[in-house]
Amino acid sequence: MVAANGGRFHVAVTGPDDADAPLVVLLHGFPQFWWAWRHQLVALGEAGYRAAAMDLRGYGASDKPPRAYDLPALAADVAGVIRSLGSSSAVVVGMGLGGQVAWAMPSLTPTAVHAIGVLGAPHPHFLYDLAPRALSAATLARVAQFQLPWFPERSMTSGDLVARLLRTWSAPSWTSPDVELYTQAARLPFAAHSQMEQLRWLVRSRPRPDGRRYREAVEQPVDVPVLSLHGRLDGNMSPRACRRDGEMVAGPYSRVIVDGAGHFLPEEAPEAVTDLLLSWLPRLPGS
Repeated sequence: MVAANGGRFHVAVTGPDDADAPLVVLLHGFPQFWWAWRHQLVALGEAGYRAAAMDLRGYGASDKPPRAYDLPALAADVAGVIRSLGSSSAVVVGMGLGGQVAWAMPSLTPTAVHAIGVLGAPHPHFLYDLAPRALSAATLARVAQFQLPWFPERSMTSGDLVARLLRTWSAPSWTSPDVELYTQAARLPFAAHSQMEQLRWLVRSRPRPDGRRYREAVEQPVDVPVLSLHGRLDGNMSPRACRRDGEMVAGPYSRVIVDGAGHFLPEEAPEAVTDLLLSWLPRLPGS
C-alpha cells in the first residue's frame, strides 16, 4: 500500500529493490485491476526493470473516495505513486482507461513521465472527435447506458456485465480465465460506482469547465516517446481510432497492430506484448 495524492494505492512490484533501477508503471483498464499485468510484471522484473502494476483509484485494494474520478485526478495519483516509490519519473504503460491516463500525464504531470505506452487507447483528441466512427454501435449504446444512475452498477454487482465486457471486447477465440476474479473485484464496496463515475466523467465533463481545461491541456503535442499497441480484433474500439495518433506526438512514435487479439492485450497476447515492451524500453533515452 502506497500513500500518494492524499490516498492509498495498492501496487504490485517486481524487479530489483534498488530505487535506481528503471521504473515501469503499469495501469490496467476497465473492468479489471492490477492482475491484468501479471505476465508482464514477471518478465519486466526478470529483465532488470522495477515494474509496478497499480490499482487505480476505485479499483482493487486502492482507495475508493466519494468523488474526484476525473482524468486529471487519476494522472496525479500515478505521479504521486511514482514519487512514493522513490523515483522522479517513470515509463507509464496503460491499457484502455489506463491508456487515457498515460496519454494525459505528459501534459498534466510532465516531470513524472519520460515515455508512455498505450494499449487500445487513442489519443484524447481523436477519442472525442472520432468516437462515433471508431466505436461500434454496441459500444456506443453501452456508453450511453453507463450514464444512467445505479443501473450499470447493479449490472456489475448483481448481473453479468463484467463477464459480457470481457467476452465482447476480446477476440472471439479468447476466453478470460479470470472472469470470476474480476467479477468479485467489481463487487467490492463502492468499486462499481467508482468505476462508473470515471466513465461518466469522460462524457459529462465535455461541456463543463473542468472538461474544457482537460481538453486544452491534452491538445499540446506529446513530447516523450510513445508506443501504441492495438488488438486487430478489439471489440471495444477499432484500431482505426488510433491511426492518426502520431499527429499528436512530437517525440518518437511507434505503432503496432497485434493480430489475433482484442482489447485485453496483456492477457490475450501476453508474449507479444512482453516482447514489444522489452524491445522498446531499451531504446528509450537514458535506458
